Amino acid sequence: MGLNASPTCELQLDDCRVPADRLLGEEGDGWTQTKQTLDGGRISIAALSVGLAQGAFEAAKSYAIEREQFDRPISKIDAVRDKLVEMDRKIERSRLLTQKAATMYDDGQDVTRIASLAKLDASETAREVGEAAVQVLGGYGYLSEYAPQRFYRDAKLMEIGEGTSEIQRLVLGRELGL
Repeated sequence: MGLNASPTCELQLDDCRVPADRLLGEEGDGWTQTKQTLDGGRISIAALSVGLAQGAFEAAKSYAIEREQFDRPISKIDAVRDKLVEMDRKIERSRLLTQKAATMYDDGQDVTRIASLAKLDASETAREVGEAAVQVLGGYGYLSEYAPQRFYRDAKLMEIGEGTSEIQRLVLGRELGL
């Protein structure tokens, strides 16, 4: 559906023995390492999501400034302008959460909560902004010749990879003691 440049496949290892000198980390620490990897991956997905949302926004904004209807750019129509403003607001919020998570990660802090929060917010923002960009372009937004349809399709995977939005809410609930 999207991210066609990202080869994805299943990998299954049965009865695979790993020599002790080839282990990553200490034996028995796999879950801790997996959680740390997920935290970093969630921040990466958040960053990808912010980039997708920014690309969709820029495409919609550019089109809205150039496209004229009723003898004026459609960016001057309240409904279109308000949609672009809302897109920008969501992107900034997601960008700030992602930057905070990345900074905390780089500082070696526990980032489980903030990484999940950034991933959840940014991935949903990417999909919402992608959808809004398609809407701003109208029928053109749906055509493969225009970028918004690709941003919209690519954004959907961001809500799935490194834990679905539902899993992020589960993680966040646990982190809040709920």
